[in-house]
Amino acid sequence: MSTPARAGDIAFLTHGNSDATPVVLAHSILSSGAMWSSQASLLVEHGFFVVCIDARGHGASGATPAPYSMDGLADDTVSVLDTLKIERAHYVGLSLGGMSGVGLGLRHADRLLSLCLCDMRADTPAAAAAPWDERIAIAQAARSCAPLAEPTLERWFGRAFLEANASTASLLRNVASTTSVDGFAGCARAIQAMDYLAVVDRVETPTSLIVGARDGTLPDAMRALAQRIRGAVFEVIEDAGHLPNVERPDAFNAALLRHLERTVA
Repeated sequence: MSTPARAGDIAFLTHGNSDATPVVLAHSILSSGAMWSSQASLLVEHGFFVVCIDARGHGASGATPAPYSMDGLADDTVSVLDTLKIERAHYVGLSLGGMSGVGLGLRHADRLLSLCLCDMRADTPAAAAAPWDERIAIAQAARSCAPLAEPTLERWFGRAFLEANASTASLLRNVASTTSVDGFAGCARAIQAMDYLAVVDRVETPTSLIVGARDGTLPDAMRALAQRIRGAVFEVIEDAGHLPNVERPDAFNAALLRHLERTVA
């Protein structure tokens, strides 16, 4: 396994030729850059330079003291770009990574070639915010995210997928279980406080929105979001939940390549 490079507290792995067009991949909460292995290989094969970032308090990144914010997580991505001396990059973010991607589009559009936002929303209404309190309390009481791992994977995929894909489930379960409690809690609070919806129409970066068809309320939320971002393209990955890049990689990869074909300079 490669040793991650660092931009301050933030760890990242790079793949491919650093002279090629860069694509940044940003993951969900309770995960790490490892969830992008299929897409990293695909993009390198298509001639891109890939940067997989571990969010603050996740993977190999440091868990700094609270509070965290979506704007702060977006700034973490910019610090990686600065470390790599990348002026502009395509950005692909899923769930937590997609949410902070909106912050990038609003605060750092000059650093972006495009945005591909997956299985996310731009605000957190009360019904979506409430479950995070219980999850944070469970992790803090156990001093570990391990009790959250199995329930999280079942929400993401369903039991049938986990049983049929034991090695993938084991990898993701381990990543979730070993996530820092402080990192998880900090990112969960950032999700609860997120409210970009009222200003999301200011995003001018070429944008695609991709979502799994079985991802709860997110298909409807993202369909509405696509109407608020000028020129945004909306795609649904059928028979997929919260991590369509893992559950249905062929369909997701095709959508991702379509996005890059539309937006590549």
